[in-house]
Amino acid sequence: MDASHASLRDDYEVSCEEVDLLVDLARRRPGVLGARITGGGFGGCTVNLVQRSAVDSLREEVLGEYRRRTGIGARLYLSDAADGARLR
Repeated sequence: MDASHASLRDDYEVSCEEVDLLVDLARRRPGVLGARITGGGFGGCTVNLVQRSAVDSLREEVLGEYRRRTGIGARLYLSDAADGARLR
């Protein structure tokens, strides 16, 4: 995930300072396994792989620090991993 974000940021130039900050803040948190930009780029969303035990800390620390640095409120949406598509 880290290499993917770096490529989207550096090779394709589809990230922005705000998204890079979210990714950086998330990566520094214990329990975060990876973070990267997702979606259309140019200031959209990040996807983060986070251990369940670290979700509350991520929400408080990352979103709080992001608001302090940018003045922008961010949202966190939780999703569980699924088995994915399969044939019946």
